[in-house]
Amino acid sequence: MKKQYLIIIPFFLLFLRASAGTGEPVKELIQQVSADVEDLNKVYIFRYSPEYFGRLRNYYGQTLDKLKALPFASLTTGEQVDYILLKRKVAQELRQIDENEVLYKSLQPVIPFAPAIMTMQVNRRRGDNPDVPRIVAALATVQQQIGNARIALQQKNTLTPTAARRAADIVNDLRSGLKNVYTFYYGYEPAFTKQVKQPYQQTDSVLEQYARFLEKELADKSDKMLDASGIKGTPIGREALIAQLQYEMIPYSPEELVEMANKEFAWCDAEMLKASAALGFGKDWKKALEKVKENHVAPGKQPELIHRLADEAIRFVEDSNLVTVPPLAKEVWRMFMLTKEQQRFAPFFLGGESILVAYPTEDMDEATKAMSLRSNNYAFAHATVFHELIPGHNLQGFMNKRNKPYRRMFSTPFSVEGWALYWEMLLWNKNFHSTPEEKVGALFWRMHRCARIIFSLNYHLGKWTPQQCIDFLVDRVGHERFSATSEVRRSFEGDYGPLYQIAYMMGGLQLRALHHELIDSGKMTELQLHDAFLQENAIPIEMFRAIITRQALTPDFKTQWRFADQLLQQ
Repeated sequence: MKKQYLIIIPFFLLFLRASAGTGEPVKELIQQVSADVEDLNKVYIFRYSPEYFGRLRNYYGQTLDKLKALPFASLTTGEQVDYILLKRKVAQELRQIDENEVLYKSLQPVIPFAPAIMTMQVNRRRGDNPDVPRIVAALATVQQQIGNARIALQQKNTLTPTAARRAADIVNDLRSGLKNVYTFYYGYEPAFTKQVKQPYQQTDSVLEQYARFLEKELADKSDKMLDASGIKGTPIGREALIAQLQYEMIPYSPEELVEMANKEFAWCDAEMLKASAALGFGKDWKKALEKVKENHVAPGKQPELIHRLADEAIRFVEDSNLVTVPPLAKEVWRMFMLTKEQQRFAPFFLGGESILVAYPTEDMDEATKAMSLRSNNYAFAHATVFHELIPGHNLQGFMNKRNKPYRRMFSTPFSVEGWALYWEMLLWNKNFHSTPEEKVGALFWRMHRCARIIFSLNYHLGKWTPQQCIDFLVDRVGHERFSATSEVRRSFEGDYGPLYQIAYMMGGLQLRALHHELIDSGKMTELQLHDAFLQENAIPIEMFRAIITRQALTPDFKTQWRFADQLLQQ
């Protein structure tokens, strides 16, 4: 018996240790939620469906119950931040489910065939033997229902442009789901292979035509915001902007943000006049900008310049003891070239794990080549290579992979873009841009960040069209028209949220406020603050501030840090 106990007890203790986890219950719950939701989304592929709404609502409700059971007061500040961020994330997901369900129900007359296709997918995902006659009949009914819905909409369009585009997205998702069913059975199940091919192809064609009808005939033709630029977007309105700002922990109204952007713009204007005068152009800063744009390397030579500028920035931040740069980070960054098509959305660098370079390609026409050269001149590159690489996006991404990666679900552009923009501000103050030409390049980008706030908010408030946004970038910032058009297209048609363009300047101002609070006061060094920031992952900056200052928190924490009030008081 004694030998039995000697054997049983260690295994029992191992079981207790495994079931108890690591002693970090919030971290463990975040990791579980991340993995669970990823798997659930692979099974419930129709994001607009009663099945998806019900299953995810139930899951998130259970997650909130688990959170409430945790002893918030006994957690460390960092763990309390994790608690607040997970609660915030789950609440946002539940709100999104509620909004999507309301929209889905309102679109039922437009997509009456959706349940039939969803049922086929539900049966297929567990490999049920297909009822071929029923599937053939269902596909015929789907085609008939699409025809009837289309006729009804042609007689009376009841959809807003936004609703029509969402309906088109749902139809395309249903089309993909139906293809999933077809490719699963076709060629494997004899009866299905023999009888379903033609009905499927006909239904697939009708779905494709119907989605195009919703997008082109209904949405585009009734969209008053669609202008000569051809750029499509979805203005979300003031109420939705405020809700998203609250979620992102930015306690300002859209109007206050525009006011702050204009005051930052005024600083840029004054500095641009100084640089213009130093270049011999007096107050005509646009002539100075034109001169700067002409200083670019020949096609094929840009990668070499970028490599040199990347090394220069790394040496500068290390020599100035501003941030720790791991040797491996300097070793593993990479470079790729953007295609002509990609440059329609990204006329400048993109960066992160790699730097993606915009420069003329052989298949561009001569006018576009010229604009690409001018848009990626030496001074502009000097002010942005470090933004994309080190100490900007590349270094932050490198550190995020290695420090609290479980927080990735809380990543926000206000941290990601704010960190890179903060370095533009800091290196300006450190005189990294030592010549008037380099200062003009840096100021162009600072003006650009201000302009992004102004044009994107005016668009989402329904005040400006995409063409007005393009004209603003050309007239107020000095963009080439090609790059201005690409920027606006990226903002409204790219895979970016409505607040993404605001995040650069506002995130930068948050970090600048922290610099003043902690470094200018002597509480920390720049190296300490920057290294600490990179060790907490890309969470909302107000939450990083709570950690670094050991702020007293509550489970129902609401954003309260008005980090830029001094701009509103000027």
